[in-house]
Amino acid sequence: MGRVLPVLFNTDMVQAILDGMKGATRRVVKYKYSNTEMKVRTDKYGTRLIEIQKDIEGETHGKNPDGRTWHKLLPYIEKTPPCRKGDILYVRETWAFKCCIDCMDNEDDEECMLEKTPVIHEDRDSVSEGCYIYRAGHPCPERITWRPSIHMPKEAARIWLKVTDVRVERLQDMKLGDFLSEGVAILPEAYNDPDNAYGQARDNFIAIWDSTLSRQDKGRYGWEANPWVWVIEFERCGKE
Repeated sequence: MGRVLPVLFNTDMVQAILDGMKGATRRVVKYKYSNTEMKVRTDKYGTRLIEIQKDIEGETHGKNPDGRTWHKLLPYIEKTPPCRKGDILYVRETWAFKCCIDCMDNEDDEECMLEKTPVIHEDRDSVSEGCYIYRAGHPCPERITWRPSIHMPKEAARIWLKVTDVRVERLQDMKLGDFLSEGVAILPEAYNDPDNAYGQARDNFIAIWDSTLSRQDKGRYGWEANPWVWVIEFERCGKE
């Protein structure tokens, strides 16, 4: 039986999932140390990605004064994916909780009480009755004080995803279909020219990818760095 795990998406990507445009996400394989590199290792146990110390003369290999060579046996860290096929992911997104009393005080929201069954939300020492609302798809998001996705409780999740495949590859190995499955949109007329469609999709994806990274991480995990990434493919499903 698969595990149930949280996954974070920003508002634009949540909207892409709701619109049926997004069926995959890429998550960078992060380094644990600064003096290591990623390599694909194949042995009797299979093929997997490992993090291993860089092969540097004087640190990992060299020559003794008598001319004999030496080489240090390097330990490595096997990188494990954040999820596996069959796992269920619940999406954490930008959210808020609206109390029933707020709807009752606002005549424009009276219909809400007729359409939704109130839920109980505990926030520290207070317990309130109301409903969860979400920035993605909200008609007036500028009027709401939103809470970060990282703080969204599991019971507030409205989007559930079943993982259908997990693999590791280089970021720049993406093709047109990969960009589109990430929720990237291009102009309809771009499809008349495959090269133009690929260029538009790639440029749009690069802008999205690099915007999620800090200036410090961009040099190691940005598009130009061509990092290793976990490719997670999924499909919408009902709550577990």
